[in-house]
Amino acid sequence: MRSMVSDEQVRRLLKLRKREKTLATAAAKAGMDEKTARKWLGSEKLPSQCKIERCSRTRADPFSEVWLEIEGILERAPTVQAKTLFDYVCRRYEGRFQEGQLRTLQRRVKAWRAVHGEPKDVMFPQSHRPGEQAQSDFTSMGRLGVTLAGQPFDHLLYHFVLTYSNWEAVMICFSESFESLSAGLQRALWELGAVPREHRTDSLTAAVHKLSHPEEFTERYRQLLDHYGLEATRSQAGQPHENGDVEQAHHRFKQAVEQELILRGSPDFASRQDYQKFLQDLLQRRNAARQKRLEAELEVMRRLPKRRIEDFSQEWVKVTRNSTIRVRHNTYSVDSRLIRERVQVRVYADHLELWYGQQKMEQMPRLRGEGGHWIQYRHVIHSLVRKPGAFRRYRYRQDLFPSLLFRVAYDELREDCPKTADRQYLKILQRAATSGQQLVERALHQLLEQGRRIRAEQVEEVLQERGGESEGWRVEIERVELSVYDRLLGAPAEVRT
Repeated sequence: MRSMVSDEQVRRLLKLRKREKTLATAAAKAGMDEKTARKWLGSEKLPSQCKIERCSRTRADPFSEVWLEIEGILERAPTVQAKTLFDYVCRRYEGRFQEGQLRTLQRRVKAWRAVHGEPKDVMFPQSHRPGEQAQSDFTSMGRLGVTLAGQPFDHLLYHFVLTYSNWEAVMICFSESFESLSAGLQRALWELGAVPREHRTDSLTAAVHKLSHPEEFTERYRQLLDHYGLEATRSQAGQPHENGDVEQAHHRFKQAVEQELILRGSPDFASRQDYQKFLQDLLQRRNAARQKRLEAELEVMRRLPKRRIEDFSQEWVKVTRNSTIRVRHNTYSVDSRLIRERVQVRVYADHLELWYGQQKMEQMPRLRGEGGHWIQYRHVIHSLVRKPGAFRRYRYRQDLFPSLLFRVAYDELREDCPKTADRQYLKILQRAATSGQQLVERALHQLLEQGRRIRAEQVEEVLQERGGESEGWRVEIERVELSVYDRLLGAPAEVRT
């Protein structure tokens, strides 16, 4: 029994038939003719219950003669794709199949897998209890196209999430290092003001040993969690759904950042601090809606310890005769007075600190990746001035152009006086090291604007014209009126008993 009448029309007809005087009126109001209404009033079923399931194909199966061969391949290799199978039969039986028949094969393969294929993974929804678990992971922000002062800002986010309330915290970082994990986790806990029972990650190399290692977690990671009384758990390798809360939080947070950037009108920020504030403002708005569930978590969480644990790693390295050190497969220059000395390097998530004799000597940015170099011209210029011939083929020569103006100056020297260009440029660089880079840059800019030739003597002349300016801090101390102390000393002291 086939009809275009819907279940709702029949239900309406049954109600109207009890109120209306005639069947014709009830049928008209139900949206059908009288003959159709009489038929459905005599039926005990609704239209949806009268549909006949089609058991036979409406057209011939083009793969019926080769299906046994296809099925044999599926049994041997259950993961083979229908497109691969289609390409195979097209090559084997040339001219027999058409491109538009791929969809037919895909449906047949899908139906075969539903009946004969391998069992699929079952997802098990989890019940989260207040204060029970926090999850951490890193996520790349590259696809959002964030820039700082017009330059691409390639970075990651450390992401911390409480699984019950979904309260979250993030920190900008550049690698999935232990230092980033330690700094991000501790920052989140101290911002939260409490400690959950368990901390879960995936198989982060910063926290988890390789399979061949007898201990599951690294010593540094266990020390970090022991300091806060956290229990360490991890998801299985290749099973991101086992760390599903933070994985889903990645997607939602990046989506929220993307939408905020659209509203803002630009993904460009003046500085890293401005971008960090943008992220924190967004986090505050997102976390504001989670306060009620967060309060339930805070009630059962443990207190923080009295202090944070150090979020850096220590390395002892020897300064080479090149006045450089090698840290995490990258090269950094240091003061030449430390050549052949052993120095302590404190490796933080985004910078290094150089210590010698219990004294902090220098702080420098931490390079990303491997094979990079950070050479500070102030460390080596005094030697290069005495050995100018070493400059031309110096391995790290590019680092000795601290700004575009210095590069332009060197190129002009090479063009005007190639024989003395290296010597003159090094004198200019030495002046920058002793008097200040900004002063020398202003002098170079003045010479270029006036169309004068770049020479070491000309730079010195401009600096002398400026009257020996200094880019250092200018400290002004107000004159102290000593009579104030006289009045204080002369006043009788108040004695309390």
